Amino acid sequence: MIIRKTPEEIEQMKAAGSVAKAALRHVGSMVRPGVSTLELDQVAESFIRIHGAEPTFKGYGGFPASICASVNEQVVHGIPSPDRILQEGDIVSIDVGATKDGWVGDNAWTFYVGEPSREAKELCEVTHDCLRAAIKQAVPGNRIGDVGAACQELAERHGFGVLRDYVGHGVGHEMHEDPNVPNYGRHGRGVRLEAGMVIAIEPMICAGSYRVRVSPNGWTVSTADGKLAAHYENTIAITEEGPVILTADDEGPWCAMEGGAA
Repeated sequence: MIIRKTPEEIEQMKAAGSVAKAALRHVGSMVRPGVSTLELDQVAESFIRIHGAEPTFKGYGGFPASICASVNEQVVHGIPSPDRILQEGDIVSIDVGATKDGWVGDNAWTFYVGEPSREAKELCEVTHDCLRAAIKQAVPGNRIGDVGAACQELAERHGFGVLRDYVGHGVGHEMHEDPNVPNYGRHGRGVRLEAGMVIAIEPMICAGSYRVRVSPNGWTVSTADGKLAAHYENTIAITEEGPVILTADDEGPWCAMEGGAA
């Protein structure tokens, strides 16, 4: 069941979105060679709690951490570890959720660790552009297929694969609500978008094939061919005035951030 939010509820959701985005920015500033993904997780949890929210991911379905930290060929759901030390040239997707006053904010970004390769930079830039293109389609009267098609067309035009096994989702009092929001699709197909719907749009794009495998830990999803993947996400409210990014960034281009953001 799709739960539409009132304008007042959407305003309330901005508080959770703000904490989630601020936590993501803060963790991103710590990304550099020599840092473990567990250190990033600890920073995120502390930041979220200090700001009066709860880390949404921790304990969700048994997930043991406050962020997902997915390095290089890992697409999503990477479990932070003291043994995973970031290296020069890596890319790392950081996915952060924060729950505040009963509402969830969910967002992700792929960061450069030092200087990225040419391939990694192109992949990240195209994946971010896929997010932007998909968000533009999140307007009343369009359909879920329009959102996915915008993402798929752009990614495949650059020769990249679009993940099929994992998708975006509705957001509200729960992190995962209806509807599912695939990053692929056909224009004019799928659920019709209406004002009051809140969805997480999150392109997961692979440098090679879109086929993936799940680690024995039951969580970490990696590309089957071992090639790089990138992941970006925002929580979006669909309104009569157009899409509203509830995990909005008010501090300008992330490429200027210490630690090197894509």
